[in-house]
Amino acid sequence: MRRTAAALTTAVAAGLVTTAGLHAAQAEEPGTCSTPATHQIAQVQGAGDTSPVSGQTVRVEGVVTGDFQAADQLKGFFIQDATPDRDPKTSDGLFVYSTKDVKVGDRVLATGKAIEFNGLTELSPVTVVDVCGTGRVKPAQARLPLSAGASLEAYEGVLVRFQQKLTATETYRLGQYGEVSLAAKGRLFQPTDGHGSTQAGNNARRLLLDDGSTVQNPKNVPFTSPRVLRIGDSTSNLTGVLSYGFNTYRLQPTQAVRFARTNPRPAKPENVGGDVKVASFNTLNWFTTLDKRGADTAAEQERQITKLVAALKGLNADAVGLMEVENNGDTAIKALVDRLNAAVGANTYSWIKHPNPGTDEIHVALIYKPAKLKPAGAPRSSTAPIFERPPLVQTFQRTSGGTAFTMIINHFKSKGCGGATGPDQDQGDGQSCFNARRVTQAKAIAELAKAETNPLVLGDLNAYAAEDPIKALTASGMVSLTERHVKAAQRYSYVFDGQSGELDHALAGKGLARRVSDATIWHINSDEPTILDYNTEYNPPSLYKPDAFRSSDHDPVLIGLRLR
Repeated sequence: MRRTAAALTTAVAAGLVTTAGLHAAQAEEPGTCSTPATHQIAQVQGAGDTSPVSGQTVRVEGVVTGDFQAADQLKGFFIQDATPDRDPKTSDGLFVYSTKDVKVGDRVLATGKAIEFNGLTELSPVTVVDVCGTGRVKPAQARLPLSAGASLEAYEGVLVRFQQKLTATETYRLGQYGEVSLAAKGRLFQPTDGHGSTQAGNNARRLLLDDGSTVQNPKNVPFTSPRVLRIGDSTSNLTGVLSYGFNTYRLQPTQAVRFARTNPRPAKPENVGGDVKVASFNTLNWFTTLDKRGADTAAEQERQITKLVAALKGLNADAVGLMEVENNGDTAIKALVDRLNAAVGANTYSWIKHPNPGTDEIHVALIYKPAKLKPAGAPRSSTAPIFERPPLVQTFQRTSGGTAFTMIINHFKSKGCGGATGPDQDQGDGQSCFNARRVTQAKAIAELAKAETNPLVLGDLNAYAAEDPIKALTASGMVSLTERHVKAAQRYSYVFDGQSGELDHALAGKGLARRVSDATIWHINSDEPTILDYNTEYNPPSLYKPDAFRSSDHDPVLIGLRLR
């Protein structure tokens, strides 16, 4: 509604409208700026998720708080009532879908149809935008998690500031949509990973930071200069307008966002000691066959193997269990070993031939240093039909003598729901689909381990640390080495939906567990955005580096053993 001179004078005293804005308003001549507002913004927003006047043409007044009119942005701007109502349930901000030339601080009167667009209350189409002076709106102070019963809906379209420290917890869509998920009180952990998290608690701590644009694969990806953002990096005093789209609230920044490097890159894994080092590493579909599950082109394949070799060289393990290697005989594993040896020295590594790789497109593999370890007996596996990707079992002994140990390399059934029926369907307990199958696989591995010398179960078990398959293994007497040796804050190897968790495990029989010097998870992949990987379709060429970072989507696990 149109403000009286007395109301405007009161607004100036409250610091909500500038003196210049007051003079401009008082000096209005009859004309477009004289056409009063028909509704306050709060009346258009209403107290619920949808506008009570949706479909009606309204005229509202407000101060521009966010200008996103450019062609590669949202093609509109946000306005906010400088003299809002006092109802905490109603928002006093609104998006105006218009490219009328305005700037932040303009006081405008806008006429248009009130609609809900993908859950966002806005004016569209807009027939009139009149710039009628200037004004100022102070950011509302917001804090996560919200108090009980509160909702971000009350801040929709409102200029807000989060003074608290917010931590990057997901960068999966950084390159595609310029989005970063943030969280209060540090990164989010999967509720089934044993960190005390709940899904409701995680949701209350989360906020999506957007880039003020709906353009896919923007030419200039935010937060990649002077260094690329990592999960675990943090920001504070975040200021912007709260919008909504694609089923989530999102903050469109109105001030530059700067992240502190609170999670620096680990140049090398922590020293795990011991006289033998073993590792587990999911290679993210190392295929020599192009355009299948791995690289699509020879150029991508070269980029992929370069990064994998950098990661394996950095691990410098004496034996490594590998997952997601193409199941094409020895072709893919030989190509990887040949390239690795070219980097670290001829004949440094060899591989164990899998006696029963299964029929899946991928299988598990095992490489080792012949100068350090010698196989004791033939490689073994399991013929149990429960395994899509049968395990690879090999006993080793140091070439200079010492206690033997047996590596059991695994890749359990994934959490994807395709083809899930009966007990394999999602039971709603946070463990996703095929949990019953993974439990059966875990029990089969536990029985297999009982017959082996100093068993060491390694691999991508597709189960988080507090889920049933891991409980089945520990109930059999196996000891989780990461739980014993790795600090809780560092116990994760994978990030899904903005929540970190441990899918890659190392468990030892009690006798071998006493010979473990230390264990670590080398965070070179899960914290890095996907735009750094080997793909060339959308990743900016300048961001690719021939290093270990984002060589896969899983972090490798490294174990030190005292076997002398």
